[in-house]
Amino acid sequence: MRLTEVMSALSDPIRIGLVRVLADGRERGWSELRAPVAKSTLSHHLKTLRAAGLTWTREEGTRCFVRLRRDEVDARFPGLLDAVLAAAAVEDVGDHVGVATAL
Repeated sequence: MRLTEVMSALSDPIRIGLVRVLADGRERGWSELRAPVAKSTLSHHLKTLRAAGLTWTREEGTRCFVRLRRDEVDARFPGLLDAVLAAAAVEDVGDHVGVATAL
């Protein structure tokens, strides 16, 4: 996990939104995530977060699940995620990213 890769991954509003969604600590299926981009673009953003070491992805059959590596990121860069999440909330960055609601 390198600082430049983490900061680059956090430089996009969609990826910040994904981090905000995943900050609750729950593992999410990729199909649960909602963002105003094509599925292929969402997949690219998720892969960027994974490549930077911010998320962990688990495959189960044809489904993929993702979770934020909060403990690992906090150990390597103390306070970084808290600062990013706080600033994003104040500036409404990533508000358009969410989770599908169950009917």
